[in-house]
Amino acid sequence: MVDNPESNLEMGPLPADLHGLVVMLHGGADVSRRRVDNRNLALRRTRTMAGYIAPGLGRAGIGVGVLKFTLKGWNAGDGPVPGPVADARRALTQVAEAFPDLPIVLVGHSMGARAASRVTDQPGVVGMVGLAPWLPDDDPVTALAGKHLVVAHGSKDRITSPRASRRYVERATPEAASARFVDVPGRGHYMLAGAADWNRIALTEARGVLDRIAPAR
Repeated sequence: MVDNPESNLEMGPLPADLHGLVVMLHGGADVSRRRVDNRNLALRRTRTMAGYIAPGLGRAGIGVGVLKFTLKGWNAGDGPVPGPVADARRALTQVAEAFPDLPIVLVGHSMGARAASRVTDQPGVVGMVGLAPWLPDDDPVTALAGKHLVVAHGSKDRITSPRASRRYVERATPEAASARFVDVPGRGHYMLAGAADWNRIALTEARGVLDRIAPAR
């Protein structure tokens, strides 16, 4: 476990034959300095998804944790680094120290996927799965060098852009070990309608990334 009272990472029960970790990052907002508490809907959605996918991943020897951001907004950093990115780096440093030999896959929704895309260069991280991600055209892809990327986006998303997600995958392809876009027909942004589809994608794609690096382990 990540035994640190200052950590925002909530780890679930770990399987006895643990050989991989999934860290989930919830959504947020462009601009907000509101603290994230347990009433936050984006955090609650991600916790709910974690509860659905953890048993299946656990049977495959994969533990699941949820990172709770300190503040809601992408803008909420003390300097040039966005607050969610700083939170993610801090948590992943703790995970790598606690589990130095385990590969980590990041699963992020919306702003959480944007944060994940910036920190895939952290020690132990082998790839990320973005669900309805927020990936502007000027975001860098350098952190994905040598990592595995999966981006899943609903065709009816009106909050973040499926087209921008496709363009992001195209830009990341020369850098990443693999990069793939998954179309989710008829689904919107919040992963409420079609929740079973989103849960399946999160589980199978996260496990798929870990399966891809299994020979290297």
